[in-house]
Amino acid sequence: MTSDTITHSAEETIAFGRKLAAELSPPLIVLLRGDLGSGKTTLVKGIAEGFKAARADDVTSPTFTLVHEYRGPQATLYHIDLYRIDTQRDLETLGLDDLLGPNGILLIEWGEKFPRLRRDRNVEIALEQVAETERRIQVTRSLPHPIIPHPIQ
Repeated sequence: MTSDTITHSAEETIAFGRKLAAELSPPLIVLLRGDLGSGKTTLVKGIAEGFKAARADDVTSPTFTLVHEYRGPQATLYHIDLYRIDTQRDLETLGLDDLLGPNGILLIEWGEKFPRLRRDRNVEIALEQVAETERRIQVTRSLPHPIIPHPIQ
């Protein structure tokens, strides 16, 4: 199932993230696709607020730290940036399987680089900058499937 939305500002993208959070429940693997500057972290700001896991101002890109954790009353969000991860071996050192517990939601930027993440994702969100402040956000939900605890490959 796929849905499309257009936002016209960072504030609208955050608000869409808050709304989207109400439709997500753990455990989940969510892939965030889009070019640099397309609004992936801005969307995560809204998702984190929607889960009461962090204020939008406290959510930052995990580009250099690779993983940021935000704990809410109903879910723990892990915002993960794989931009600088190039090999399967590097991916395995992150221990993503350990993060996906019953209350875990993995919000993964650049996860499409790894076949298992593409295969096991529950939701894929593609963001495209179509004008200076305008974003097209396409949300694709997979058919429900169990998350199989096996090493990420």
